[in-house]
Order: sequence, then structure tokens, then C-alpha cells
Amino acid sequence: MQHTSELLHAQQKAHPFSRRHLIFAAATILYWATLYIYVPILSPYLQDRGLSMGWIGFILGSYGLTQVLTRLPLGMYSDVMSRCKPFLIAGMVAGLLSCVLFMLPGTWGGPLAGRLMAGLCAAAWVPFSVLYASYYPTNQTHQAMGTLSFLTVFGQLAGMSASGYLASLGGWNYAFLCGIGVATVGIFVTLFVHEPKKKPSSLESKIVPPSDYSREQTVRRVLRSSLLWKVSILSLLAHGILFITMFGFTPLQATELGASKNELTWIVISFMIPHALVSLWTGRYLAPRFGTRRIVIIGFLLSAVFTAAIPYSPNLGWLAITQMLNGIAQALYFPLLLSLAIRHFVPAERATAMGLYQSVYSMGMFLGPYLAGGLNASGGLKAGFLFGSALGIVAACLSTSKKLDS
Repeated sequence: MQHTSELLHAQQKAHPFSRRHLIFAAATILYWATLYIYVPILSPYLQDRGLSMGWIGFILGSYGLTQVLTRLPLGMYSDVMSRCKPFLIAGMVAGLLSCVLFMLPGTWGGPLAGRLMAGLCAAAWVPFSVLYASYYPTNQTHQAMGTLSFLTVFGQLAGMSASGYLASLGGWNYAFLCGIGVATVGIFVTLFVHEPKKKPSSLESKIVPPSDYSREQTVRRVLRSSLLWKVSILSLLAHGILFITMFGFTPLQATELGASKNELTWIVISFMIPHALVSLWTGRYLAPRFGTRRIVIIGFLLSAVFTAAIPYSPNLGWLAITQMLNGIAQALYFPLLLSLAIRHFVPAERATAMGLYQSVYSMGMFLGPYLAGGLNASGGLKAGFLFGSALGIVAACLSTSKKLDS
């Protein structure tokens, strides 16, 4: 009878249309919309300010640099406090401040400060993802991360789709002003997010005795996980590709083909909608049927092909097709890597594990666009996109480990 009650509680807890899920979904969408409401116009905006390709690459990548430094300590501190919600609120405030800083006059100081502050906002994704995983039973981590990936992409799509239109309506700064408004609403919604109390289950007690929940032993267990390091490195390469392409230099490729600010929106939509839909299906249907490792390898190989195809697009129509296919390809591996990062850790260790995972892949956010920017300065946009393609091939080769199917 008790087992039946626990099972029903777990099913109710995981229901995606419960009040707590809907509030969390709204907070997540607003969070990512705040961060991405200016991303499609960012590289053209920086170019309009007179910055070189090298500077543009550095400012784009600085978003990842602050995350490298903050995500692991934030995850560890979240585990120590056994709280996530305060960090969600702080992240939304940082997102608001980043939009303010982008509007400061000058050449590079304001945008650099704004991008660094956006990195602090993004670091709050550690407790965001851990908190949402706590809404689901442990054996539904793939499903939880698939849903969370869908919400992430939906929020990014909402922000990025509005970006070009807002810039054409009121100039570059209008997108940042609207970002401030979105962040303000997000802070209010986040106040109502439900946070379950962390109580180790009987199963967790058998895996790791309560006396072993010391900070040192948690960190040691996380750092010794070879699977966590492997998926973290794969995610580093994956984010390098993403921040070279759609979140980096693809908008510049579009403007070189004659795209207006409004037409940038359609390039974004062509990537983000397929990306969102496939993210929702990957963990639920594709990985259980075909195997996690196989799906990850296919995703990286396809992303390598479609990233290499970007600079050879003769017009905006062909560029949109490369984005649609790349959006599908990248959605094949992002939710699965996110799930694998925390799947084998108990709740008291998950924020630390997620902090390490996200700190490592944040290097890809920095190094990807930074190195591509340097290559673009000497060889044009084609050099940067071919570098991103090479990252996909390397990642596919590293994905052959059988541990990914564990």
C-alpha cells in the first residue's frame, strides 16, 4: 500500500501540466528570453560599433568565460545550502543588469561588461536544471532534461525571434530595453517557483550513507566520475559549435547575404523551431529506441556537415535550410548530454555535478567564438565555420565510448 502511494506521488510529481511545472516553465522561458533577446543582433551590433572581428569574437566568448569561473562554485554552494531558488532570482537580476550595461555609451566597455554579466545570469542554469530534475523520479531524468531542453529552446526562440523586429522598430537599444522588461517579469514569476525540500530516500541512503554527505566526499565522488568528465568535454565541443554558428557568426553570414534586421528573425526561427521540437523527442523516443551513444554520434556528424555548409550558402533560402538541419542535428545530443551529467548522482550531489559539467562546457562558449573570430579575421567567415565543423567531427569520434549507453 505504501509502495503504491509513493508511486502515485511520483507520477503526480512528474506531471508536466501541474501548477509547479507550469510556473517553472514560465520562469524558464522568461529567463532564456532575457538572455537571448539580443543574440541575433549582437554580432552585427558590435560590428556597427566599429569593433574588429577579433574583438567581436572575444566579447561573444566572454559570456562563457565568467561561467567557467562561477558555475562549479555556485553548484557546490547550492548543495551546501540545499537551496536552488535564491540563485534563480539572482540570475534573473543579473540578466536585467546585463541589458542595462549593453546600452552604455562607448565602443567596447559596455558590451563587454554586459556580456560578462550575462554569463553570471547564465550560471544560474546550474540550480535551474537541478531544481527541475527534483520534480521527477530518478528513473525519469532523460525525460526531465528533454522537457527542460524544450523549455530552454522555446525561451531562446521567443527572445531571438523578437530581436530583429525590435531592432528594426526602435534601433539596437530597443531590444535591450525590452530585455529589461522581460527580466522584470521573470523576477516576479520566479518568486512563485516551488522548491521541494531535499530529503534522501531509502534508496539514496543505501547508495551513499548519510555520514558520507560531507562536502569533501561529494566533491571527490563528482571529480572521479569518468562519465561526467567525458560528457562535459563533449558538451564543451557542442557549445563551441553552437556559439560559432547560431549564437555567434551565423547572423553575420546572413547580413553578408543581404539580410535585413527582420530577415534575421526568419534565420533564427529556421534553427530554433526544429531544435525545440527534436529536443523534446530525443530523450523520450529516439534514445530509448536507438541508444544514447548512436544518437549522439549521428548528431555530431550531421552538425559537422551542416556547419561546414553555412559559408557555401548562395542565398538566404539555402542558409535557412542549413540552419533547420543544424538545429535538428544539435538537438540530438544536447538533452542527452545534460541528462548523463547528473543521471548517476543522488540529489545531494547533483548541483555540484551540474556545476562541474556546466563550468567545463562554458569553455566551449568562450573558446569557440574566440578562436573562430581569430580565424575569421584572417580567412573570412568560412574559416570559422570550417573550424566549427572540425569540432563536430572530433566530438563524434569521442562519442564512441560505450559508457554513453550506461
